[in-house]
Amino acid sequence: MQTKIEKISPLSALAVNIIEEVPDSMVDFLSFREKLSYANISRVEKRVEWICARLAIKKALDCISLPYPGFFKDENGKSHPMDGYGYVSLSHTKGIAAAIFHKDMPVGVDLDYIREKVVRLGPKFLDKTEMDFLGNNPELYTTAWSAKESIFKCQGKRGVSLKNNIMLEPFSLEDKVIKGKIYGTEFSDHHYRVKVEKENDIIMTYTVW
Repeated sequence: MQTKIEKISPLSALAVNIIEEVPDSMVDFLSFREKLSYANISRVEKRVEWICARLAIKKALDCISLPYPGFFKDENGKSHPMDGYGYVSLSHTKGIAAAIFHKDMPVGVDLDYIREKVVRLGPKFLDKTEMDFLGNNPELYTTAWSAKESIFKCQGKRGVSLKNNIMLEPFSLEDKVIKGKIYGTEFSDHHYRVKVEKENDIIMTYTVW
C-alpha cells in the first residue's frame, strides 16, 4: 500500500504513511506531552511506528486545513485530540501506518496483511454464521477481522468482543463497503458501515457514515 492522503469530506480525511526513519527536525509539530512520550519509547522500532502514525494524523489534518492539536490515549487505549475537538483512529502494521480523522463523528481504521493462518483463527473472532459465508478464503477472513477491528476502535470501549458482540452482514471480495453492528451490550444494535481497500497483500478498512 502506497503513501496517500484522501479527503473523505470537508470534515474528514485519511492518510497512509510508509514507516521509515524520521529526522528529529520532523517532530517539531508534536505537543510537549507527545514529545515526552516519544522520548520515553526505548525500542527503535516502536519509536518509528509511533512517530509515523502521528505524521499520518498530521497529513490528514493538513488535508482539511485543521491544526495539529496533539493527541493522548484514554483508559481504554483510544486516542483523543488534546483540544477536545474531533475524533481520530490509528493503525500500523509492518512497514505502514494509517490515520483517520473526523471533526464530528467517531472513526476507526485498521491495517492487516492477508495471511493463511487467519482462517485457523476464525473461531476466535467470528460467529458461526459469519464463517459459513466466508468459506475458507484468507482474504475474506482478513477483511472480516479488519472490519471488526475498525468497528471496535470506532466504538472505543473495552469489553466488546469481536466474536460475541460484533456481527457482520454477508459480503464478498467485490464489496467495497461492509455493514456490521454491535449487539448484546449497552451499544446494542449500533450499526456501522466499513469501507474496504486492498492493495497487494494488505487490507485496510475504515468506518464511514
